[in-house]
Amino acid sequence: MTILPLHSPTMRSDTHQAYPPMSPNQTEKSTPNAKGIARLTVYIPSSYRGENAGGETKPLWTTTEFKFYYLVALFAIPAMIWVPISVSQPSHPNFPYYVSRLSPGWINERLVDNSDAQYRSFRDNIPILCKAALGYLTIKYMARHIFKSFTNFIPLNAALSLAMIVALHGSSSLKIILIMSINYLIAKKCRASRFAPFLTWAFNGFILFMNEIHRGYRFENISPSLSSLDSFSGVYPRWHVMFNITMLRLVSFNMDYYWSCRKTNTELKGSPEKQRVIVSHSDNEYSLLNYIAYILYPPLYIAGPIMTFNDFMSQNKTSTQITTLFKLKFLFRFVCCYLTMEFILHFMYMVAIKDRKAWGGDSPAELAMISFWNLIIVWLKLLIPWRFFRLWALLDGIDPPENMVRCMVNNYSVFRFWRSWHRSYNLWLIRYIYVPLGGSKHVFINTLLVFSFVALWHDLSFRLLAWGWLVSLFVLPEMIGTYLLPPKIYGKYPWYRHVCAIGAVFNIFLMVSANLVGFVVGTDGVKFFFSQLLGTMEGLRFMVICLFVLFVGAQFMFEYREEELRQGIVRNC
Repeated sequence: MTILPLHSPTMRSDTHQAYPPMSPNQTEKSTPNAKGIARLTVYIPSSYRGENAGGETKPLWTTTEFKFYYLVALFAIPAMIWVPISVSQPSHPNFPYYVSRLSPGWINERLVDNSDAQYRSFRDNIPILCKAALGYLTIKYMARHIFKSFTNFIPLNAALSLAMIVALHGSSSLKIILIMSINYLIAKKCRASRFAPFLTWAFNGFILFMNEIHRGYRFENISPSLSSLDSFSGVYPRWHVMFNITMLRLVSFNMDYYWSCRKTNTELKGSPEKQRVIVSHSDNEYSLLNYIAYILYPPLYIAGPIMTFNDFMSQNKTSTQITTLFKLKFLFRFVCCYLTMEFILHFMYMVAIKDRKAWGGDSPAELAMISFWNLIIVWLKLLIPWRFFRLWALLDGIDPPENMVRCMVNNYSVFRFWRSWHRSYNLWLIRYIYVPLGGSKHVFINTLLVFSFVALWHDLSFRLLAWGWLVSLFVLPEMIGTYLLPPKIYGKYPWYRHVCAIGAVFNIFLMVSANLVGFVVGTDGVKFFFSQLLGTMEGLRFMVICLFVLFVGAQFMFEYREEELRQGIVRNC
């Protein structure tokens, strides 16, 4: 039940890179299991999972213990849904304080809470985005059928990409092209020089900070004679907001090219997915045309998911096998997630209540559910755009990494959560920051540095920096617990699963607190919530019930993962 949000503007598989990652000497091996299913063996650091050290475990679904857990869930889950609905009724005393933030809806004549600016920018522009995706895919489809013997469509991709940024950002596209040109010159002029990584990071970090300070640099501030250019602003003038994602691709190109020039990452190791990322290409593949097509690739430009340059080029040279059935299933999943969000926004006005701090007089249970459902909304408002843009890429024949592989409430380990939340960003952090810094040789220090970068990359604010430090600090209990009670030694004992569940409750509690500080109510809001939850007898009674429900939830999570293993599904999260 933890949250790792994406940066402010946004917005594949069942196996994931580890965080902390595998060391360079560790590889993934694919071997068939007894059922004939390809089973991926990956490096899995110990965590609170309660796994049986001797192999597959006996299912617990029909035991008396789990029948009791079903009874708890039968009461807890409906209550968790009803409480936020009840505080969102017009008859609630706090309703007048936030009703001005609601808009006319389309479900059962209910008002809708469309007050979150980040999600509103996506929700209100879905028709335009669908038309853009349809137009792009139609052009690509026609080109493939007209030029059947032609296999390289990178020039067409580059042309469509340039047309897209002009339509999106107008005259500001010149600023993007200038930044891209300087970054490309750094890569090409430095090549294998040891200064290449330093110059790449220094330049992109500088641009990231300057964008934040100057809000995209108006032409009139550069020269009054250029002020007329500001009037041609495009559909989305705030290009600098999207630059955070673009910056990751700029670094990826330069570093992949640098490692290619130094003749590293050339061995065929691991799964095909991993090979596409680590195996370098020939020097002529790192061309200006490929660079433009990659940096500005329309389906992924606005919000990701994030692909490395090596992966992008591999999939363009050798088509990825993406079945029609898989695309239809992914479309169905996207529609289900979107409709779920619509239901929440029409019946649970959590964002409006949070923004107006309209929780005066609410009970501890109501305060807790306001916090919880705000985190759920943060999860969905990122999941939905990510899946939309990944679907666009899949329809174009490109398979970027899937973000958010598990539901937000199906997480109990700090380490494992970071692998599955913004997975494509996590893979980027591992490849370009964590491993170059030494990886697992200095786990805590490198984790602190990574999360400090993540916080500053999201936003230049102390609140997010504090969030990054809190998250880094909160990995310590899990590391200590794993060291003191390693699953390889104690996993065979029946009591170990329950001790792990207690640790999972502690993890969930810490991570919910950290993310409420960073992305929902801030430090003042969290102080108020905990003063109500821990400072009154009613609050303490509710906390005891809440912690017990989390304990039951952790048991379900453990057994769900055991069931995956029984079916030959290995997910490292």
